[in-house]
Amino acid sequence: MSVQAVDSDHQLARLLQIGVVLEEVVEARAAKHADTADLDDEVRAFLREAAAESATHRDRLDELVAELEADTVAFDEVKQLVEARYESGEDFDGVLYDQLCNEETAYKFYADLIEAIEQSEATFTIDRERLLSELRAIQREEEDGVEEVTRLMEGRSP
Repeated sequence: MSVQAVDSDHQLARLLQIGVVLEEVVEARAAKHADTADLDDEVRAFLREAAAESATHRDRLDELVAELEADTVAFDEVKQLVEARYESGEDFDGVLYDQLCNEETAYKFYADLIEAIEQSEATFTIDRERLLSELRAIQREEEDGVEEVTRLMEGRSP
């Protein structure tokens, strides 16, 4: 997903809402895999931690959206959509590959969003530096998630 320049509070709110939904999808899928797949303790713990981290990211993004006086989609609605539409294999490789794709997608989304905000000359209701600082922190955590999944996958390769 390529993010163009952000020119208004409304557009910023919509992009942050996309981030909220993305985090909700990651959270729901990681939690589902952790509870249903036949996994070892290390992978199950990682997935539970990833779900908790996504919930924290969602809350942080929700706070930014609230400052822009916009609404977000309820997590339960997204969770139901995920369960109905996005089934992936529950074997070890399928679960980790799914998580890797989710982490990479989130990382790329935040990179694109940060770049679009940096290139924008718009004035937002929310403090630009605080916004960028928050998004950069979330992006770093997504990068750490990519590295952790990769480590788990490489540690189990024959």
